[in-house]
Amino acid sequence: MKILITNIKELLQVREISIDKVSGSEMKILPSIKNAFLYLENDLISDFGKMENCPNIIDAEIYDAAGKIVLPTWIDSHTHLVYAGSREQEFVDRINGLSYEEIFNRGGGILNSAKKLQETTEEDLYEQSKVRLEEVMLQGTGAIEIKSGYGLTLEAEMKMLRVIKRLNENYPIEIKATFLGAHAFPLSYKDNHKAYIDLICDEMIPKIAEEKLADYVDAFLESGYFSVEETTRIMEVGNQYGLKSKIHVNQFTAINGIEACVKNNALSVDHLEIVTDEDIEVLKNSVTMPVALPTCSYFISIPYTPARKMLEAGLPLALASDFNPGTTPSGNMNFVVATACIKMKMTPEEAINAATINAAYAMDLSNTHGSITKGKKASIIITKPIESFYQIPYAFGSNLIEKVIINGQFM
Repeated sequence: MKILITNIKELLQVREISIDKVSGSEMKILPSIKNAFLYLENDLISDFGKMENCPNIIDAEIYDAAGKIVLPTWIDSHTHLVYAGSREQEFVDRINGLSYEEIFNRGGGILNSAKKLQETTEEDLYEQSKVRLEEVMLQGTGAIEIKSGYGLTLEAEMKMLRVIKRLNENYPIEIKATFLGAHAFPLSYKDNHKAYIDLICDEMIPKIAEEKLADYVDAFLESGYFSVEETTRIMEVGNQYGLKSKIHVNQFTAINGIEACVKNNALSVDHLEIVTDEDIEVLKNSVTMPVALPTCSYFISIPYTPARKMLEAGLPLALASDFNPGTTPSGNMNFVVATACIKMKMTPEEAINAATINAAYAMDLSNTHGSITKGKKASIIITKPIESFYQIPYAFGSNLIEKVIINGQFM
């Protein structure tokens, strides 16, 4: 398919030469072309530029984008989109004053989701999950990472990963799978943590790697969940099997987890609601991308990642949704970008960079996604007529998307 988009009011995130990421003050710069065209051929970006240089392509489908903004699709590098049922009762429990920890300690939280998932058939799990995936695609997400972690047994974790693989096969969106067996300790291992870590490292990771069901490994590195030592072992075994790490860390406490992640060349460290000066120093000049999840902070009323402090220290930052049934039941990346601007004081330029080019880095997709660059995937958002791209985070409750194209296909 050939699609020629003409009269674009402003074409955002234009990069003639592909780059991996932007950091610090560079994140304030969002290169663009006003009064532009964009030519998509099959599933790739073929050409772009100012309208005065627009080619005449006779057999292309013409799309007039007068008054509209065009930008790369969002990249959501941290989700738990595959899950069974919901946890709205816990939403009410929090309103009534219970903390995340109190809900977990009485059988709620991750263990609640694990029980539901273990009781759900693989087909039913797929049908529930594809509805959520279709929704986020229409909201502009063009690549997404999905974690396991609500199984907590080898059989149930593999069921989740097979569903993720099936979604990837059946939809044009790019999907990466992360094995998160270390999400919580099952009740049967409550008093024998070492045995569960042994199960993850000696059985789960080798089996999942053998069947090529995951791209990454993850762990909930947090007080009361998985320790630095336990997570380090999981990262080391993951590296042995070619699975890079993307680790939950510093959501509630700082226990030197980021240092361990950087030492093990983790691709990303995610959450970071609590960040110390020492953490910032460790992240400088590392290969590890910090990832903030602002709508999780919004939903469960915890601190927000200190974006300004991190950017002023020269760090890069990515944004993701954390879409999950307990703490962020939304994968709407438009709201993620808006929340980063409103609550984390990121500029629209910084937030869009964080949700496109830096988010692509956090999924190993820098060469194919995250910017308007020739040869990258034809995955773009076309807004409705708007005054400027500042309106995307400003009008946070409005649907400003007119069309989404993913891998050259209109959604």
